[in-house]
Amino acid sequence: MDTVTRLSALLAPGLLLLLLTLRIQELVESCSCGPAHPQQKFCDADIVIRAKVSSEKVISPNGDPDHPMKTIQYEIKQIKMFRGSEKIRDVQYVYTSYESSLCGVTLEANNKKHYLLTGYISTDGKVQVNLCNYIEPWDNLTVSQRRNFNHQRYQMGCDCKIITCYSLPCNLCASNECLWTDWLIERNINGQQAKNFACIKLSDNSCSWYHGGPLPGREFVNISET
Repeated sequence: MDTVTRLSALLAPGLLLLLLTLRIQELVESCSCGPAHPQQKFCDADIVIRAKVSSEKVISPNGDPDHPMKTIQYEIKQIKMFRGSEKIRDVQYVYTSYESSLCGVTLEANNKKHYLLTGYISTDGKVQVNLCNYIEPWDNLTVSQRRNFNHQRYQMGCDCKIITCYSLPCNLCASNECLWTDWLIERNINGQQAKNFACIKLSDNSCSWYHGGPLPGREFVNISET
């Protein structure tokens, strides 16, 4: 084996490791969120509010403008709280990463547009929001979604479990489960069930889809192969 061949053999594992490390770093640095029904995002959140944004401010650790972990502080005016009043009564600021690759959220600070914001409370007591939370302009929500927030229908279903169905067969294993079939039927996670239905707990402790707006063209039931 000549010198060039031996050198190539020695470098190959190191080069492979380097490429693998770079690929892992690329995956880590990107923002990736799994699909979830709006009700699930509601129930997973510490805080759910309707608010408008008054101003924004970029905060750099130690005052270093080149620091890679900058955050955006949004000053907000809370209009209504749907979840989390036992943790905090009035949210005045929400925080998010400056970088969209780290799931940072961009909000319009014009004091006019209303947002539906879901988020979590960090260990330092700050309300954090990111792209994996349910964040939408209030006017973009359907009539049913607004009713589900305003009338606490999502809250009524937080003891229920929404099961995502991607392909057949799909079966429910317990009475407190609702089958989410938007992707299976429409190939879209923002389908009729996401837009118009809430999975609520009934008097017998079972759970079922509840519709609060105009009826769509389909009903949603347990789907399995025959």
